[in-house]
Amino acid sequence: MRADVIIVGSGAAGLTAALALAERLKVLVLAKGELTSGSTAWAQGGIAAVLDAGDTFEDHIRDTMVAGAGLNRQQTVEFVVERAPHAIDRLIGLGVPFNTAMDDSGGDALHLTREGGHSHRRIVHVDDATGWAVQAALLAAVEANPNITLMPGQACIDLITGRHELRYSGSGRVWGVYALDEATGRVEAHTASATILATGGAGRVYQFSTAPRGATGDGIAMAWRAGARVSNMEMMQFHPTCLYNLDVKNFLVTEAVRGEGGRLINPRTGKRFMPFYDDRLELAPRDVVARAIDSEIKRFGLDYVHLDISHMPADFVRSHFPNIHEKLLGLGIDMTREPIPVVPAQHYTCGGIVTDLHGHTDLPGLYAAGECAESGLHGANRLASNSLLECLVFGEAAASDILARWGEFEAPPPVCAWDESRVSNSDEEVIIKQNWTEIRRFMWNYVGIVRSTKRLERAQHRIRMLFEEVEDYYGQFRVTTDLIELRNLLQSADLIVRSALKRHESRGLHYTLDYPEALPQARDTVLVPGMGRSKGR
Repeated sequence: MRADVIIVGSGAAGLTAALALAERLKVLVLAKGELTSGSTAWAQGGIAAVLDAGDTFEDHIRDTMVAGAGLNRQQTVEFVVERAPHAIDRLIGLGVPFNTAMDDSGGDALHLTREGGHSHRRIVHVDDATGWAVQAALLAAVEANPNITLMPGQACIDLITGRHELRYSGSGRVWGVYALDEATGRVEAHTASATILATGGAGRVYQFSTAPRGATGDGIAMAWRAGARVSNMEMMQFHPTCLYNLDVKNFLVTEAVRGEGGRLINPRTGKRFMPFYDDRLELAPRDVVARAIDSEIKRFGLDYVHLDISHMPADFVRSHFPNIHEKLLGLGIDMTREPIPVVPAQHYTCGGIVTDLHGHTDLPGLYAAGECAESGLHGANRLASNSLLECLVFGEAAASDILARWGEFEAPPPVCAWDESRVSNSDEEVIIKQNWTEIRRFMWNYVGIVRSTKRLERAQHRIRMLFEEVEDYYGQFRVTTDLIELRNLLQSADLIVRSALKRHESRGLHYTLDYPEALPQARDTVLVPGMGRSKGR
């Protein structure tokens, strides 16, 4: 299929860009699985914006830089923070029902909560399901727009570049994507003058993650194979409080529970332990809190710690966290009367495809926005509730740049069809499951919250062996969604480990026993393609 612009991903970044572009252009949105299966719909917390009279842009910028351990790009942080109120206004215009509270004059004002690392109340939210409300509002607007075509069930395999042109050019110019239709099993070439990757992160590279099933680093891996740089992939954020339950995995207990008074308790001693780790207590940045919990678990031989908000009025807890309260009740936990067992879990990919303030990547015609991009906003650790904000700001920024420069874009040339002449149907699907499981386990054990050079080298050794096996499998058999994801998962794991080995310090989310101190100057870890092991057809 041909369009003016192709967007890969149907979350906040992708749909925001689609709506802006559709004012003048024909847009094709490709989504793996269902349109609501990405990370946006899962976001319990809110969106950070300076909306309170006592708050300032300077405070939000400073909080973001402090959380990011100085690795953020100042210009990017200023760019995003200053555009946050406008982003909230756009969502209100689309009908997002943000919570309100009575102001001093007796009227309604947006209710602002506070989360870890923030010096003010600046988080707008829709109860504890903000992401779902944002996703629903954006999707309704997109579905009503005749200039936007939505295609769910499309697993994108690789970017189409100059080497896929019928008249081979060998350039890195991007002309769209090859995508597997999950319903028919056919691979189609979708072409456009501009392509935006809004594919989310690589959280499923870890055994324990709050990310959705499809967060397999697809956009990052595709961009890397096509020749784009990636940066700071070692900065994987672990959310401190994922529900510990052997039957229900990956259920996040939002940061806002701590923001509204929740305390972390050692279940063996019965004591609150954050005072021993940081003066900011439970409101310390996520990397600090996650390492504190990890330390308590290892020191005392625990399976989990307790998050307790039962000292707050029951009506307050139920009204602020209705979805979490209901979910936990179904599991036999009443958070108004007893503590919640929690453990850290991978939560957010702070690194990704290198982009500028317009969402440009290194490759002509290719943009990236949201969690798959490394814009410079998050640095070494994402400040809570800056993620949806980044999606909204950079989705619009990429669209604005494309519209402003549309006269410079060429029409896509004829490209080669997907070649399946030398492959057959797989008769060994168990290999995919086995390799997927192996990657997630050694990444959790060797490349988790606390790292060491020896652990990283062990992970790298396993990755090298798996590359040969996966590439051999990929070259022999027809692609499936599982195979596409395994290939991207392994490439993402490789980029994470290579980045972690290059950083000889501990900063933000990257903590290594061999280099426990931070270096005097913060520097990005930038990987440049050229030695990549994984090649597309």
